[in-house]
Amino acid sequence: MKKARSFAVINFLAVAGLAFITADPVYAKEAATAPVQMVPASFADLAEKLTPAVVNISTTQKPAMPKDFPEMPQFPEGSPFEDFFEEFMDRHGRGAPSMPHTSLGSGFIIDAKNGYVITNNHVIRDADEVKVILSDDTSLPAEIIGSDEKTDLAVLKVDTKDHALVSVPFGDSDSVRVGDWILAIGNPFGLGGSVTTGIVSARARDIDSGPYDDFLQTDASINRGNSGGPMFNMNGEVIGINTAIFSPTGGSVGIGFAIPSSLAVPVVNQIIKYGRTRRGWLGVRIQTVTEEIAESLELGAPRGALIASVTEDGPAKAAGIEVGDIILEFNGNKIEEMKMLPRFVAETDIDSKAKVKLWRDGKEVVVEVTVGELEKAEEDGLIPSADDKPKSSGVDVEGVGLTLKAIEDKDRSAFQIPRDVAGVLIYDVKQASEAESKGLDTGDVIVEINQQPVKTPEEAMDIIEKAKDNARKSVLLLVNTRGDVRFVALRLDR
Repeated sequence: MKKARSFAVINFLAVAGLAFITADPVYAKEAATAPVQMVPASFADLAEKLTPAVVNISTTQKPAMPKDFPEMPQFPEGSPFEDFFEEFMDRHGRGAPSMPHTSLGSGFIIDAKNGYVITNNHVIRDADEVKVILSDDTSLPAEIIGSDEKTDLAVLKVDTKDHALVSVPFGDSDSVRVGDWILAIGNPFGLGGSVTTGIVSARARDIDSGPYDDFLQTDASINRGNSGGPMFNMNGEVIGINTAIFSPTGGSVGIGFAIPSSLAVPVVNQIIKYGRTRRGWLGVRIQTVTEEIAESLELGAPRGALIASVTEDGPAKAAGIEVGDIILEFNGNKIEEMKMLPRFVAETDIDSKAKVKLWRDGKEVVVEVTVGELEKAEEDGLIPSADDKPKSSGVDVEGVGLTLKAIEDKDRSAFQIPRDVAGVLIYDVKQASEAESKGLDTGDVIVEINQQPVKTPEEAMDIIEKAKDNARKSVLLLVNTRGDVRFVALRLDR
C-alpha cells in the first residue's frame, strides 16, 4: 500500500507541476489562473517523426607525409638494392600511417529538395572527405558549401537524385522560455541516432567561444558526437544546434550549449547564397559601460556600448562617430548590453543605411552610417582576421607556462589593446600549464605583478624570479583583457 500511495503522489506532481504548494490560499489563487503545460506522456511520436532528418557526419583527414622520411634512392636498373629499398618503403608505408584520422559528429537536413545539411564547423574542419550517414545507414558523400568559424556553423550538400530525404524547419529561438521542454537527437560517441530530452536551462549564455556568443543552455544529455545535432521544441522545429558542453569529466553533466536558431539562420542563408558569410561592419572597438562610466558621463543606468577606438577608414569614422560616444540604439534596436551591438551590426545588410543613436556630451545624437562588410575589411587589412597573430618572438617564463613580449603597435591592433593600457603582452600560453588553468590567454596584458607595474618581459621575469628566491608560492597578476581588469594568482611551485 505504501508503494502505491507513493507512486500516486509522484504522478500527481509530474502532472500538476507546482500544485503541491497550493495549501497557501495566495498560491492557490495564482495556480488556478496560471496556464499549466502538461508533461508529455511520451516523446515517441515526435522522435519517430524527426529522426529521419537527423544525420551522422563522418569525416576523414588524410595523414601528412613526414617531412624527414627519406626519398627512394636511385639505382641502376636491375640493381639488387632496388628490390631491397622498394620492399623497405612499402613495409613502412612510404612514411604515411596506414590509417587516416576519422571523426564523427551530427547534423540535420533543412532542405530535402536541394540536399542542404547543417552541422558545426569544428565537426568538418580540416576534413579531406565528408560523408553524411542517413538514419537508414545510407552513406552519401557531401560537399562543403561553406563554414563560419565565428559561429561554429557549416553547410553541407548531398546529392538527392537517388535518395528521398526528410527535412526539418527552423523555429523561433527568441520565443523560447527557460523551462520549456526540448528534444535533442544526435550521434553521441558514434552510437548513431540517440534521443535525449530536457529543458531550456538558461538563455543568452556567453562561454567565450566567439564574438557572437548567445547560447541556449540545456540539461538534456549532450555528449561528444552530438556536435552539430539539432535541438527541437515540442512543435518539431529546430531552435538550436548543439555545440558544446561544460564537463570536468568529458561526459555529460547536464550543462550543454546550443547555437540559437535566430543566430544560425542568417549565417546559414548567407553561406548558401554566397558560399561564405557577409557580415555588417561598423569599424569601432567597443567596451562595457560600467556604473562608474555611466555616472561620469551622466548617462544614468549602465547601458549601450562605449566606443574605445574608431577605425580610420571605417564606416563609423565617415559617419562622425567619435571615441567616447556611447551607442544606445542601432537601426532601432536598443543596446542594453555591449555584446548586443556586434550581432545587430553583423546581421545588417551590406551598404545599407543605419540610424545610430549616440550619447555624447550629456545628450542624445543621431547619425546615419553606411554599413561596411566585415570580411572585406579583414581582407583589406583594416582589421585583423580571426586567424591573425603578430609574428614575433617572446620570452618564456618557466614554471607558469607563459610567453611574454613587449606591446607593439601591431599587437594593439591584433588584440584590440587600447593606447592607454600599459604592461606586458601574453604572447602564448602553454597547454596544461598553471597559466592556462587560471584562464589566461594570448592577447591578455599583464599590468602589474605583485602590485608592481611592468612594461617589459625582463621586468616581469625579475619580479617572478625574486618571488621564487624569497620562497613565495605564488605571484599576483593584474590582468587587462580587452578592457576588463582582474586579479589572477599564479602558483610557482607546480
